[in-house]
Amino acid sequence: MLRSTKDLMTYRMEAKDGVIGKVSDFYFDDAKWTVRYVVADTHVWRPGRKVLISPVAFGEPDWTSHHIRVNLPKNQLENSPDIDEHKPLSRQLEEEISKHFRWPMYWQAPLVGPLPPPTDLELAAPAAVEVKPAEPNLQSMRDVSGYHIAAKDGEAGHLDDFVLDTEGWIIRYVVVDTRNWLPGKKVLISPDWIRELEWSDARVKVDLTQDRIKNSPEYDPNTPVNRQYETRLYDFYGRPHYWA
Repeated sequence: MLRSTKDLMTYRMEAKDGVIGKVSDFYFDDAKWTVRYVVADTHVWRPGRKVLISPVAFGEPDWTSHHIRVNLPKNQLENSPDIDEHKPLSRQLEEEISKHFRWPMYWQAPLVGPLPPPTDLELAAPAAVEVKPAEPNLQSMRDVSGYHIAAKDGEAGHLDDFVLDTEGWIIRYVVVDTRNWLPGKKVLISPDWIRELEWSDARVKVDLTQDRIKNSPEYDPNTPVNRQYETRLYDFYGRPHYWA
């Protein structure tokens, strides 16, 4: 199911034994374009505290009542390692979180893409790895929102939102708002068409021209992204369909 992050940030999160809070942010892997953690704001339960939760702990979101089920008890979440949203996530903190929840360490998994949600969260602790893993390439979606979009031939708007495939928590599209260049229009760009993310300059370089972006199918945030729209988008850019 494709959903925008702005929409998902209105969802509440429910543990096995009660409401935790609401979705506050997402941390994504800028190499795999996959959500690694959802930040839960526990204001209704533990005011002032935020908890990182991996999508491996999620049940199917309830699209009607707007909540995400978390297959964990509240006390396990309450005792999870503290995070500081003002500092980058370290691999050491990720290891502490994974060990606390007994989650697989995604950077050790022999997978190209995201980790599929396991059917049983009572996972055995992963085998020790002697080589020290590299620091994570995780970015906050809130922090990245507003970054400038740089086409091959100039400015093309700014990053306004993301569209996630919640089946694997993969980022399928970034939403580009072109109102600073083309009043009122929003378009979708696949991460596969992004050449580089310049964090120091707050820019996203895309492998597209201004004219192509200008004439691409318009994205309506109030209308769910369906396969018909995706087909129009990919055919317009002459790109192979990711679902083929």
